[in-house]
Amino acid sequence: MSDHAAMSADPELFVAVSVFVVANEMDDAVQDAFRARPHLVDGADGFVRMEVLRGVDDPKEFWLITHWRDEASYVAWHRGHTYHDSHAGIPKGLKLVRGSASVRRMRSVAL
Repeated sequence: MSDHAAMSADPELFVAVSVFVVANEMDDAVQDAFRARPHLVDGADGFVRMEVLRGVDDPKEFWLITHWRDEASYVAWHRGHTYHDSHAGIPKGLKLVRGSASVRRMRSVAL
């Protein structure tokens, strides 16, 4: 089943929204790291899709949005070793604006 078909069949997916703002001049390196990511999450049980957004009005702001079959799948991924391995590509020296990093847990209600 395609990602879109999975989402159409069950629009009430669990969605994790991570937001952070880069404090130093590494925003382009962060973008490059996301583009070159190892796709470890793609094989996680319950994973549907991921998108990364970068602010137009503030290009240092990033939103990482992952869609999951359910919250339990997200929690299992987040607690697993593969989650930690997936962060190995974070650019060395990256600094975030203090207090800017957050994770929101959401439920998809419409497509």
